[in-house]
Amino acid sequence: MKSLRIALCQINTTIGDLEGNTKKIIKNIKKAGNLKADIVVFPELSIPGYPPEDLLLKSQFISDNLKYLDIIAKETRAITAVIGFINKENVLYNSAAVINDQKIEGIYNKIFLPNYGVFDEKRYFKPGSIYSVFKFNDITFGVNICEDIWITGDVTEVQVFGGGAELVINISSSPYQIGKIKTRERMLSTRASDNHVAIVYTNLVGGQDELVFDGGSMIFDHKGNLIAKAKQFKEDFLTVDIDLTKVSSDRLYASYHKKPEIVKFKKKKVKKIFLTERKLLNEKPSIKWGIPPIKNSLEEVYNALILGTRDYVRKNGFKRVVIGMSGGIDSALSSVIAVDALGKENVTLISMPSSVTSKETMSDARKVAKNLGTEFYVIPIENILEEYQNKLSGILYSEKRIVIENLQARIRGNILMAFANNFNCLVLTTGNKSETSVGYCTLYGDTAGGFAVIKDIPKTMVYDLAKFRNKKARFELIPESIIKREPSAELSPGQKDTDALPPYPVLDPILKAYVEEDKSIDEIAEMGFDKETINKVITMVDINEYKRRQSPIGIKITQKAFGKDRRLPITNKYRY
Repeated sequence: MKSLRIALCQINTTIGDLEGNTKKIIKNIKKAGNLKADIVVFPELSIPGYPPEDLLLKSQFISDNLKYLDIIAKETRAITAVIGFINKENVLYNSAAVINDQKIEGIYNKIFLPNYGVFDEKRYFKPGSIYSVFKFNDITFGVNICEDIWITGDVTEVQVFGGGAELVINISSSPYQIGKIKTRERMLSTRASDNHVAIVYTNLVGGQDELVFDGGSMIFDHKGNLIAKAKQFKEDFLTVDIDLTKVSSDRLYASYHKKPEIVKFKKKKVKKIFLTERKLLNEKPSIKWGIPPIKNSLEEVYNALILGTRDYVRKNGFKRVVIGMSGGIDSALSSVIAVDALGKENVTLISMPSSVTSKETMSDARKVAKNLGTEFYVIPIENILEEYQNKLSGILYSEKRIVIENLQARIRGNILMAFANNFNCLVLTTGNKSETSVGYCTLYGDTAGGFAVIKDIPKTMVYDLAKFRNKKARFELIPESIIKREPSAELSPGQKDTDALPPYPVLDPILKAYVEEDKSIDEIAEMGFDKETINKVITMVDINEYKRRQSPIGIKITQKAFGKDRRLPITNKYRY
């Protein structure tokens, strides 16, 4: 009977914390050994963290990463470990080391380097060219890395049909976006069933700048059945017994019609590495595992926001955050997320009313703070605004409403930054994707801060998430009056968002089509929107690139977020 016990270590690493990441890896190797695992698997670039970006240009960083790989190897006793690291052979490779009983017996260099969206691997790495497989006692397994398994008809197929792999181990750092977990699951199931190979997929978990890695590591049998799955958005340790007895015989029967493809795959450069044989324990207590229930999309998004916020704050050395609480939906949702991520004792809310702030929004700001149990301050800004106006009265045109509106926002930004400086905490901004897209925000005002929690959340989804969180709380954590009130920046008397923007149910689909899907005006018009509205929206998006470039980063949720996903020149005369 061909059977292996495999431990999947879904860990949360920190980029550059080589010592901390190494300690976490060694701890999990020992845990896997205690559970009598034969192979223990970690995510892509688990030693340096992912993505290390221009740290890869520092030679000392590369050397230190290799030093810690050697430390890990010495601690890998009576077990085989698959570890992601940076390999240097004149050039740099994104690689996996296969360590067997204290020896680095083989290395696989990633062949397909993603260079789209948030990925920039060709800037740093060279692609590998050898399709390594590893012979472990009487079992052959392949190791590949993230993008390699997404490509149909290459790495996995070569390792299976050219190298005879019965098991493929993929180590990954695949970031979250809405619907990604289902896409991964379908792809891995298809890859397993098409090639009649068992697949072990270990993904990174944790927040890194604007990226969130959602975990969800999985194991599929050779028929494409999901047999085990780790949690999403949390570190997890999954130990599974895999029976590979029928893989080869079932593949032989099913591959009869694939003979031309098999010949093609066997022409690739396959290297078989024989690992030192190790006696496996046949008598092991059985391992039980379960498959966590599938989350709905709102729950996934909300959990991603919590994880991204918590890790950004903590990994950058902060404990506390401060938020400007206007009494509107965006600041309310951002505050709830912050409390869920960091605890109420680490969140301060500050209300900064002016003469145009309504009693209703002031009351709602207090309600949110009371419901959350956070520290709450009220700092009126009317006198400060009047002082600004007095000092500028001989210089500026007082009838220009936008001057007074933006002064209010910038005064509030200054107050929040002063509080942050004094108490060594981080300012969380509260702007959503709809506002960020069209520049409906004040540079150095409501954009002033260190991290933008809902920067990639469209306004219509902000409401959905607020309702979701209320339902989960089983009471109006976010008051219904906030959810029902017509959106307003409250910078001028009677001001409404619709004074400057189309209604959000109209705006958001246009933005999605233009920003995320790169559709033309004519294509968007075919969706049922009038061209005058489309032209207005697109113009606002295009002329406000300078604001987005100077705004804080935020958590990527959609298929194309502002930042690494979308890089347009600020000085740019092309329209549409």
